[in-house]
Amino acid sequence: MALDFVTLLAVTATNLAMLSVALPLIMGRGVSRAARCAQASVALQALSWAAIIASSHLWDRALSTLSIGSAAAAQWALFAALQEWLGPRPGRRWLPWLAAAIPIGYALGFGHYGFRVGWSNLLLAVLLTVVARATLLPLQPSPRRWRLLLCACLVAMAGLTGARGVLGAFTDAYPSFRTPHPVNLAAALAANVTLVLGTVALLVAWRTEAEDKLRALAKTDALTGVLNRRGFDVRGRALLAHALRHGLRVTAVMLDVDHFKRVNDQHGHGTGDHVLAFFAQLLQDATRTGDVAGRIGGEEFAVLLAHAPGDRAAESFDRRLRARLAAESPAAVGFPFGYSAGAATLAAAAPDAREAAVAALLADLLARADDALYEAKRGGRGRLQVRDAAG
Repeated sequence: MALDFVTLLAVTATNLAMLSVALPLIMGRGVSRAARCAQASVALQALSWAAIIASSHLWDRALSTLSIGSAAAAQWALFAALQEWLGPRPGRRWLPWLAAAIPIGYALGFGHYGFRVGWSNLLLAVLLTVVARATLLPLQPSPRRWRLLLCACLVAMAGLTGARGVLGAFTDAYPSFRTPHPVNLAAALAANVTLVLGTVALLVAWRTEAEDKLRALAKTDALTGVLNRRGFDVRGRALLAHALRHGLRVTAVMLDVDHFKRVNDQHGHGTGDHVLAFFAQLLQDATRTGDVAGRIGGEEFAVLLAHAPGDRAAESFDRRLRARLAAESPAAVGFPFGYSAGAATLAAAAPDAREAAVAALLADLLARADDALYEAKRGGRGRLQVRDAAG
């Protein structure tokens, strides 16, 4: 059965148009920048195919240039989505220039068929290859299967687009975009297949992102934005296991906002919530890379200080936090407030990174810091009580 190239084009354009409408409906509102870029990529591809079909009937130069520009912009949008999902990608600085050069060169060289076909298709093939490369070696954890599927789709289209450019630029076998040449027919068929598979890959990427966010929410305190007790335990065990393997000290600091019930009684629970959120923000600002901070419950917070040089780590942290709190709390919440803190340091001499052993050590470390916190409260509040290091 002979394949009708125009019909293949129409089917591709129709499918893309339907997907450009369906994706926002499936993903809903409030999606991430990555998801919006993926949606834009599909919509731009739909515009590209619709414009190239319409250019056969009117405004050839304007509509075919629009088609080429939309195709390049679609890949740029897809590249932007991959950067959000996978981290900074190779080529991010010069890729926009390549995407802009493709339609500009096409429009300027429109009068020479071989040039415009070769220029646009060969550079689009380069662009597709760069985007395919962007699916590999993620800097952020991401499943391999959807990335490899999307990469295969992009590589297939890059090969066929490049072949179409060679035919148009250097031979007479491709005198028109509608020419039923085997390469042209293969490209049209591949566009339909890769459209389906590529969309599946994007939906899996979006689902993975949504699942990661749900997991993060399950470990995050909704009011303050710091880790909740569950998240703190998970991150804390990982930090402690690393410290045990490398013979590093870890200091735990337990903190409790002083007279928090009085704050709620005198100023209302809304103000109390603001106090906790403000305190959590200062807590995060006072920590350093590798430290772990979380809200344990009520007005009580905990911090694990990594690479802690003995008790001085807790004292240095306490000075930083108290200085910020004294300077900023009157303006931020309308009145000054303080906190009590207790600290304990683990100096592990015999590394044992087994999960049960790490969990037990973390529980013991936090318990000793909590005991020190209650000593600070009994001693008059508004102070740091430090326990001796233990291993």
